[in-house]
Amino acid sequence: MGRATERRMSTRKTPEELRSWRWFGRDELRSFGHRSRAKQSGLDENDYQGKPVIGIFNTWTDLNSCHMHLRLTAEAVKRGVLQAGGLPMEVPVMSAGEMYTKPTAMFHRNFLAMEVEELLRANPLDGAVLLGGCDKSTPALLMGAFSMNLPSIYMPCGPMIRGLWHGETLGSGSDVWKYWDEKRAGNLSDESWCQIEDGIARSPGHCMTMGTASTMTALAEVMGMTLPGASSIPAVDSAHSRMAAAAGRQAVENVWNDLKPRDVVTAHSFDNAIKVDMALGGSTNAIVHLVAMAGRLGFKLPLERFDELSQSTPLLANLRPSGKYLMDDFYAAGGLRALLNGMRELLHTECLTVNSRTLGENIANAENFNTDVIRTPATAIASNGGTTVLHGNLAPNGAVIKHAAVLDTALLQHTGPALVFDDYNDLKKRLDDPNLDVTKDTVLVLRSAGPVGAPGMPEWGMLPVPKKLLKLGVRDMVRVSDARMSGTSYGTCVLHVAPESAVGGPLALVKTGDSICLDLKARRIDVLVSDEELAIRRAEWKPKPTRYARGYGKLYVEHVTQANEGADFDFLQFGGDTDEPEIH
Repeated sequence: MGRATERRMSTRKTPEELRSWRWFGRDELRSFGHRSRAKQSGLDENDYQGKPVIGIFNTWTDLNSCHMHLRLTAEAVKRGVLQAGGLPMEVPVMSAGEMYTKPTAMFHRNFLAMEVEELLRANPLDGAVLLGGCDKSTPALLMGAFSMNLPSIYMPCGPMIRGLWHGETLGSGSDVWKYWDEKRAGNLSDESWCQIEDGIARSPGHCMTMGTASTMTALAEVMGMTLPGASSIPAVDSAHSRMAAAAGRQAVENVWNDLKPRDVVTAHSFDNAIKVDMALGGSTNAIVHLVAMAGRLGFKLPLERFDELSQSTPLLANLRPSGKYLMDDFYAAGGLRALLNGMRELLHTECLTVNSRTLGENIANAENFNTDVIRTPATAIASNGGTTVLHGNLAPNGAVIKHAAVLDTALLQHTGPALVFDDYNDLKKRLDDPNLDVTKDTVLVLRSAGPVGAPGMPEWGMLPVPKKLLKLGVRDMVRVSDARMSGTSYGTCVLHVAPESAVGGPLALVKTGDSICLDLKARRIDVLVSDEELAIRRAEWKPKPTRYARGYGKLYVEHVTQANEGADFDFLQFGGDTDEPEIH
């Protein structure tokens, strides 16, 4: 029995104190209606009366191949809930899948978070198990759960198995960008490109590189919101189903003990998450998501905290795109628990988790079976976490760069002329023009790619190298944008520039030919133009008209915050508890 459970036994809920009792247990007309409709669905009072009702929030859809096994996962969760004496109720929610959703799944992260919060609020649910994994589903599900603050457990979908082509291992995203460049350079045939397409995604599960999905599911575990070890299990491993059933059982126990997300996730939990993000060589997207998640719990998480902890946390996971291995190698080596145990002196191990034990208790005795895949601080790949926060006159409110994924480290101290693309369509139109005025020293600049400008801040930040330079062997350049970058991407890409160009940030004022200076050591990104000239340009600048006159798009562009604030909706952060509905 965990220490938190011991503390809570004296306040363990009675059946009459269950939230669902307000719907089903009262002797009144409205409860009669609720009970009669439950019976309409084939249930009787033995199924729901005085039992925790657990919502299984399922992001399964035919539109998200990463989640195609979550129907089976939901059945395993149901089995666990029933074993523990609860009533499972499956609740379909938006998937926010990366593969098809436009303009970007990030545009719908806040939508899914709102949906989760409202479904938890409006229905007779005592707790929840949240099923996700593909990039934005993890932060969205947790943001909604944090806002409503009912007992909740996150169950990751797990990574897919490795890709294969001609005996070579393929990694999601990372090898797509690599071989696309070779195809554009004329070094890869159409036949080979099609074979890579056939072999790169071979099973259910999210990307098997340390992209955004693997990063965010790992951070959910570090923050205490999953059962120990849940984030490392491959989607097709039978341990995944066993873990899902265990999550169902734990969800019922947590309702009786009233263990809520705000009991689990604290400021120290976020420090742990940042450190582990850096130790994993995790996605820069984690920064935006963690800031948003902290806001849902009522406190600010400044970019400076990421920079501070990155500089003091070694890079330990030898995983693509910063290293050479994939997630099934990581799992075989001992998974996240092994990595955490190897860096435990850097963590707040006293933090509580959803199994009512501390993080330190959950990782005790975890073994590392491959010290090349999972390093220790003494054998680290790098002395710092590989992500740096930049400021300067081009990014007054900050920008980020994943310097661990840079191909040409000489570019980390670089000054070159800007080549500005006004938006992504402009980029696509001109990038491969053989007459494009560009050299390897040019700094590619993309604007209108932020939360408002795109909208949704798509993963456009790894701007392609122009074809004329690829043919000359160039594979990396300095690139600057207000966009994000896929966690599977690489290169010298300055991202999340804030404020973004669409709201009048300095990026909107840059002209082709201006000199831009990236200085990683000084943590600066600057356009070498005088303040006076920038003031003149600002006076002449006019925002583009919004493309949305109605619906969710209008709500989004009018209320989304900037990247350094988490790109959440301004009315959903720092707002206190969600009101419970009146039942009448």
